[in-house]
Amino acid sequence: MTDMTSHDDTEVLLGIGRERYVPVYKPRAMVLDHGRGSRLWDKAGKEYVDFAGGIAVCALGHADPELIEALTTQAGKLWHTSNVFNSEPPLRLAEALVTASKFAERVFLCNSGTEANEAAIKLVRKHAALQARAPDKRVIVTARGSFHGRTLAAVTATAQPKYQEGYEPLPGGFRYVDFNDLAQLEAAMAGGDVCAVMLEPVQGEGGVMPAADGYLKGVRTLCNQHDALLVLDEIQCGMGRTGPLLAHWADGVVPDVVTLAKALGGGIPIGAMLVGPEAAQTLQFGAHGTTFGGNPLAAAVARVVLQRIASPDIAANVARQSQSLREGLAAIHDELDVFDEIRGRGLMLGVVLNATFVGRAGEILDAAAARGLLLLQAGPDVLRFVPALNITDEDVAEGLMHLRAALGDIAR
Repeated sequence: MTDMTSHDDTEVLLGIGRERYVPVYKPRAMVLDHGRGSRLWDKAGKEYVDFAGGIAVCALGHADPELIEALTTQAGKLWHTSNVFNSEPPLRLAEALVTASKFAERVFLCNSGTEANEAAIKLVRKHAALQARAPDKRVIVTARGSFHGRTLAAVTATAQPKYQEGYEPLPGGFRYVDFNDLAQLEAAMAGGDVCAVMLEPVQGEGGVMPAADGYLKGVRTLCNQHDALLVLDEIQCGMGRTGPLLAHWADGVVPDVVTLAKALGGGIPIGAMLVGPEAAQTLQFGAHGTTFGGNPLAAAVARVVLQRIASPDIAANVARQSQSLREGLAAIHDELDVFDEIRGRGLMLGVVLNATFVGRAGEILDAAAARGLLLLQAGPDVLRFVPALNITDEDVAEGLMHLRAALGDIAR
């Protein structure tokens, strides 16, 4: 039932946010209240089509009955034990992740993507130490335009200065190359001091930029030649987002480490580091840890999410709706001449705005919200589409209609 809270109450809540939050966010001027599938309603009763998916998190939409059942059933049994004791949900989830991944032998469960990447950074450094590599021979190479998280090591791995400014001195031991440039990577590894390469198969915050054909295979070859581990950050692009369960399957490579989060919990915070045979025994007792990682509530939900996303029906819907979005966006461009490029994979699409709309992505997001569409951007001039993987034909069509109207408003 829609909560028809008054506009005045919404303003009170927005005022609390302005006064009490540390001002690191600039959320849109609405207070979301409830959702169902790919629809959301705010406290004033306004309805929205959701093309944002909680930043690629709500992979099965909002208020999914099966996820609610998994959460509430577990909530009536056991919430938390810590990793000093075993409980069934994380054990079952770990087994399911290993089986589904097709490469992993072991799993580390945590609470977020940043934590999964921090675990991966520690793992590859520890692996190099166990090989008797000196600290200056434990360099991790990442790609410009990447995004690996907000903690100090993860933000250093993130090769975007805007996320690093003001937090110096940054940790050492990271080196940056241009994404999709194998020659640069080869030169960066030539000195023999690289212990790992860490990449997103599809860069998210960097503008929804996919790996070029053959690029990850070339990276895998270079890692083999230099005895370096290949770490793939699939926090945004994994879990069915690009079509296959794991994005790198489309590239035909076998990584040493994959990090997951976002969609893994369907909206419940959880992260995971999956480790292949080369480094599966690297982190031993006491080498790393987390109080809440593998929480029974999160693990119970994530296991259901994994089962659902791994189904052929979801993969088929991702392919169909990706094509629908591409065709709809192309039709909008034919009418309004607003885009330079539509790129990405599956339901992780980026639309590059042309010169007429450069610097106006935020304005477009505001106009879209006013029309009833929630949308994201990735970089200054890219609109990002990461809706639920089970989004319906009706939701896609209505969302595109709202986008067309919003762009028409801006173009006037």
